Amino acid sequence: MNAPSSSVNPVRHTDRLWDATADLRAAIDDLKFLRLLGDGTLPLDAFRTYIEQDHLYLEGYAKALSLLASKAPDAATAAFWATSAASAVEEASLHESLLSGDALPRSDSSAEHSPACLGYTSYLIASAATEPYAVAAAAILPCFWIYADVAVRLAGAAREVLQADPEHPYARWVSTYDSDEFRAVVDGARTLVDTAAAAATDADRASMTQAFRVATRYELMFWDTALTPTPWPVTL
Repeated sequence: MNAPSSSVNPVRHTDRLWDATADLRAAIDDLKFLRLLGDGTLPLDAFRTYIEQDHLYLEGYAKALSLLASKAPDAATAAFWATSAASAVEEASLHESLLSGDALPRSDSSAEHSPACLGYTSYLIASAATEPYAVAAAAILPCFWIYADVAVRLAGAAREVLQADPEHPYARWVSTYDSDEFRAVVDGARTLVDTAAAAATDADRASMTQAFRVATRYELMFWDTALTPTPWPVTL
């Protein structure tokens, strides 16, 4: 008699990365900023701060993705990262329209990178420029994946807010990331990181875990400082 075939799926390397950041992701889930964003009660000035910083972040993220595309092992992989870079630029332009419209309070000063935003973008650009491809790809992944994961949990509250106010900017933002299209992009990014891990050395796989943790830590800091800003030191 033939033994029954196993239906157990092998653990993806990206699942290991996800498990390695359980503490950081729990802290993200507990952020007051995200709770208020989901139920539509986040102060408008805090949301403007978030959009301003996310606009600056996306400019740096697009550069990191472009650098990653240039190091990709094949044309299809390069095309995925390059397309993602173009999408980040397009998303930044949508932020510009939101900032210049009437939905958010006006600001008389130009936005400056927060310490968390500058640290995050600088880390990603440096990783894409100087680290092995697999490590750089692992550093890039949390931005894709955590946005989608957060949006799933906020989507229920966002739908209620949209029913009450179809033009509510917070609910529209959440709905953008809670979509089948965005989840497909996230899984595509995960697949490429899994493929990179399979071809990497043990040392590089360890570095991938560290890079994923560092980027996730920056995700936590980035979300949090939209509501509780950390100002730059002032030199007298």
